[in-house]
Amino acid sequence: MELTSIQISIAIAGGFLAGIINTLAGNGSAITLSILTEVIGLPGNLANGTNRVGILFQSIASTFSFAKNKKLDIGRSKFIIGVTIIGAIAGVITAVNVSNEAFKSVFKILIVLMLFVVLVNPKRWFIASDLEKKLPLYLSVPLFLALGFYGGFIQMGMGVFFLASMVLIAKYNIIEANAVKIAVVTIYTFLVVAIFHWKGLIDWRIGSIVAIGQASGGYLAAQFASHYPKADIWAYRLLVVIIIAVILKTFNLLPW
Repeated sequence: MELTSIQISIAIAGGFLAGIINTLAGNGSAITLSILTEVIGLPGNLANGTNRVGILFQSIASTFSFAKNKKLDIGRSKFIIGVTIIGAIAGVITAVNVSNEAFKSVFKILIVLMLFVVLVNPKRWFIASDLEKKLPLYLSVPLFLALGFYGGFIQMGMGVFFLASMVLIAKYNIIEANAVKIAVVTIYTFLVVAIFHWKGLIDWRIGSIVAIGQASGGYLAAQFASHYPKADIWAYRLLVVIIIAVILKTFNLLPW
């Protein structure tokens, strides 16, 4: 498929914006998937696979930036990361064989509830990480297994739900919670990309073009989050905007 210079420019610019959104909040794939299907014209299943290329490179760039700036504490977070990855692997395997239409119905309910969770008592989101906080196994294992499974199976909104769990339950600062989220996505996206490639559902040339913008946006967003003193406030504001936009889109409330 030959791309025009306009299509390439839109793909890179959209990828850049998606990289910022994915790093600080989540659901940037709404932008890149729309570009891949509506602007470039890929069929849905090929667009889904191709979209993972940008996610992978953006996540690698963001993780590198967070780690370099000491916002990613692997030692403290290794249990959460490990359990979430196990859940994600199960979700990816299930996604290959089972329709996710039922989960999309559940998603509508969850995302509305999440808006209330985010807006009620916003001060809960502006905390310093509680280094002494340790979740009991009976809570942490099912919680992060479920989050990982959801992310591997449907992906949509996983970043939002993961952030809420890390900040409100595990007591991470929102920036450090974002760093762990991105690290988790990086690891399980390797598996997802391998599966989609095996099934011939990735256009690597187009995916690489989007990835240029996405990796740049993700890296710069992680740099901003790591150095700007009020980055947590902006991350919270972006999270609220994204959730509202997702609700409007999910319930077809946008006139266009």
